[in-house]
Amino acid sequence: MLRSEVHGLILDLGCGPGWHLPLLKPAIGLDLSFEMTKLAREHGRPVQASLSELPFARESIAGVWASRSLVHVPQTEMPMALAELHRVMTTGANGYIWLFEGDLERQRWADDSLPGRTFSYWPPDLLRRTFEGAGFHLGELITWQSQVDTGQIIAPITRSWSLPDYVGPDMKLLICGLNPSPSSADSGVGFFRGGNRFWPAALKAGLVTRDRDPGHALRHHHVGMTDMVKRPTRRADELDNVEYQAGFDRVSQLVEWLQPQAICMVGLAGWRNAVNRKAQRGWQPEAIGDKAVYLMPSTSGLNAHDTVDSLAEHLRSAAAGP
Repeated sequence: MLRSEVHGLILDLGCGPGWHLPLLKPAIGLDLSFEMTKLAREHGRPVQASLSELPFARESIAGVWASRSLVHVPQTEMPMALAELHRVMTTGANGYIWLFEGDLERQRWADDSLPGRTFSYWPPDLLRRTFEGAGFHLGELITWQSQVDTGQIIAPITRSWSLPDYVGPDMKLLICGLNPSPSSADSGVGFFRGGNRFWPAALKAGLVTRDRDPGHALRHHHVGMTDMVKRPTRRADELDNVEYQAGFDRVSQLVEWLQPQAICMVGLAGWRNAVNRKAQRGWQPEAIGDKAVYLMPSTSGLNAHDTVDSLAEHLRSAAAGP
């Protein structure tokens, strides 16, 4: 089914002994276990690597099949695994992800053939929000109950032209931009354009130590990044109030789930359209759940009123907390 829908290399993510590789040609398998990759050589081309660090170029994969491999990724770490998958898939590429239905984190099976593994089970609503935040369109879920009374989900996905969330547990600060620019959607990095002052200001503020690397910011500095609206536009005024409100609802659910210590909204327009039209810079009287929100001006080059120094001061204030 997948093979007939794509034109290019298909990735069997977590290929195990490679049983599916002959059905996915042209395909390449990937598994963390060296022993599994040895077995998979009988059926195709395997590589040994982690799901969180895929050894493929950006937009080099035309289709993905993941049969019960991402079930081992904890719920709160799934966004980063999906961000990596978004990086290697081409825009419009399709895939099928086989997961377990439920709401369990790091579950162990006493009779597991490989003791020590953990499994995550997904509520469909959380699964859908997580994939959409990662820059995927999620089709109608295929669900059924297995013979061992475990709910099964196959999620059909399409890689969108968008920017994935870089989020996870233990975030000290969640940076929320307005929406991706075309260059951010193309590069996979928010605030990517040279004229945007976010990264110079974040470096000056000591918020991050590596330029234009949101993955490094999350892993090493506990700074996450998302957008209020996932649709890329050239200008913010191309967005409408319906998108702002839907985006605010999505961000609110993300905050409720991952519980960052604080949120920094970059750009006044999103917050003013979704929450308070008279909002000013600084800490807001309104919170998202019980998490404080700092509102700072846009870092775009079109904002001529602020400098790298003034924007860095806003980021320092947000990082220091209310």
